[in-house]
Amino acid sequence: MSTRHASFAEFYPYYLTQHATVLCRRAHFLGSSSALAALVQYVDSMNPWWIVAALVSGYGGAWIGHFFYEKNRPASFSRPLYSFMGDWVMYWQMLTGKLSW
Repeated sequence: MSTRHASFAEFYPYYLTQHATVLCRRAHFLGSSSALAALVQYVDSMNPWWIVAALVSGYGGAWIGHFFYEKNRPASFSRPLYSFMGDWVMYWQMLTGKLSW
């Protein structure tokens, strides 16, 4: 179901409904953390394979969370930019304790 949102502020509450289970959010958190670590490795080594690792771990964690735990389709398929932004807002909220993980 594709719902159009006029702004990220409208999209984000919907995004959170697609990440209702704690295990889905944990998979996202681990994938995003791994992606950040891979990007740090890239900056240190300038080896482009670390960028590939960042993409695989970031998307892999998210897709595992959706397909195995949440049992829904990732929002990134319909709204890639807003979903990317939502990933990092949710990551920050989990990191700071505003959202349980």
